[in-house]
Amino acid sequence: MRKNHAPLTVAPGKSAVKVALWVFAAMFFLFCRRAVAGEASEGSTPLLLTSPAFQAHTIIPKKYSCQGEDINPPLVIEGIPKATKTLALIMDDPDAPMGTWVHWVVYNIAVTPKIEENSIPGEEADNSFNRKRYGGPCPPSGTHRYFFKIYALDSFLQLHPPADKKVLEKAMEGHILDRAELVGLYNKE
Repeated sequence: MRKNHAPLTVAPGKSAVKVALWVFAAMFFLFCRRAVAGEASEGSTPLLLTSPAFQAHTIIPKKYSCQGEDINPPLVIEGIPKATKTLALIMDDPDAPMGTWVHWVVYNIAVTPKIEENSIPGEEADNSFNRKRYGGPCPPSGTHRYFFKIYALDSFLQLHPPADKKVLEKAMEGHILDRAELVGLYNKE
C-alpha cells in the first residue's frame, strides 16, 4: 500500500479538461451500473413456484393423484412482489382429450411463502370435476402435463357463484403483478 500519492499529471498533448471529462464519464457510468443493479436486487426478483415433493417437469408422486390420497402437494412461493395483497392458484391439464381440464382453482390466498400439503389456502372455485376442491392428476392414458400457476395480485377478488377458472381469470385482469408456474407430469402406468 502506498502512503504517498503522486499528483495526477496530464500526459503531453492532452488537456486537463479532457482528462477530467473522461474521469467524470467513467464515474458516471459506474454510478449508473450500480444504481440499476441495486434497483434489480431490491424486490424485483421474479416470482418463482417450486415444490419439495417434485421437481419441474418430473413425475408428481402418486400420493397427490387420484391413485393415491388425492391431496394437493406442498408448494413454495418465492419473489412475491411487495405490493401483493393476495395470491391466486390455478392447476390444469392442457393434455386432456376434451380440452384443458381444470384440477384446482383457489383465490384470495393470504400472502405466504408456502402452501401446505393437503390444505385449503384460500377460497376455492369450481374445477372440471364440478367441485370446489383439489382434484389430483388422473389422466385416462399416457403422460399428461399439470400446470400449477400462481398469480400475485394487487387486490382481493369478489367472485360470485358459480365461479370457475374463467371467472377468476376475468377478475384478475389488470390486477396481476407477477405470475409463475410449475409443471409436473403424471401417468397411471
